[in-house]
Amino acid sequence: MNKQINIEDLGTKDFKDTWDYQEQLFQSILDVKIKNRREATAMQTTNYFLFVEHPHVYTLGKSGEMSNLLLNEAQLEQKGATFYKINRGGDITYHGPGQIVGYPILDLDNFFTDIHKYLRLLEEMIILTLAEYGLETERSPGETGVWLGVGTPFARKICALGVRASRWVTMHGFALNVNADLGYFDNIVPCGIKGKAVTSLNVELGVERISETEVKAKLLKHFMVLFEGNNS
Repeated sequence: MNKQINIEDLGTKDFKDTWDYQEQLFQSILDVKIKNRREATAMQTTNYFLFVEHPHVYTLGKSGEMSNLLLNEAQLEQKGATFYKINRGGDITYHGPGQIVGYPILDLDNFFTDIHKYLRLLEEMIILTLAEYGLETERSPGETGVWLGVGTPFARKICALGVRASRWVTMHGFALNVNADLGYFDNIVPCGIKGKAVTSLNVELGVERISETEVKAKLLKHFMVLFEGNNS
């Protein structure tokens, strides 16, 4: 089993270009697995973890409802945003400046073959990272992601998750609001969940800006421990 994880920070990159790149890496892993099975070879598969920040974009997962996008085409253009229907799970979400997006493209055969555990560990990575900033965050029963104030009238989501997996290879991932413009969430029903708010790390801490470089380092530290991976 290969637990080495190649880390790439793509900086600011268009959503569609990043999606195409994910698909390329995803398919390269699948190709190795298919070859191993067909030809009884034992080539190692490669694992990746991509960090990226997208320009304003709304994405709708396979099980999502178009009615959860509250903008028409002209309004999207006016706001400088794009829209894509994509092949991950979940409903609608927003990506944009001030948000850390992470796309682990892993062969779970190298770690464990359990998608439920995979999602819970991604959530745990976020929970442990935010704890370093003094925030107590948690899961909301039946709702993927990381929240504050669960069970109160002030429940608010700080991190969304949505993944795709085939033959135990993953793509897509998480979006953590660090310095996000929360106004863009007003144009959707986030994750298809009505009546619950969205928040950002800088808002919760009452500061203008948090170092995204610092947050990425903390996320990566916890990810490597939870997945028992290495990037040496």
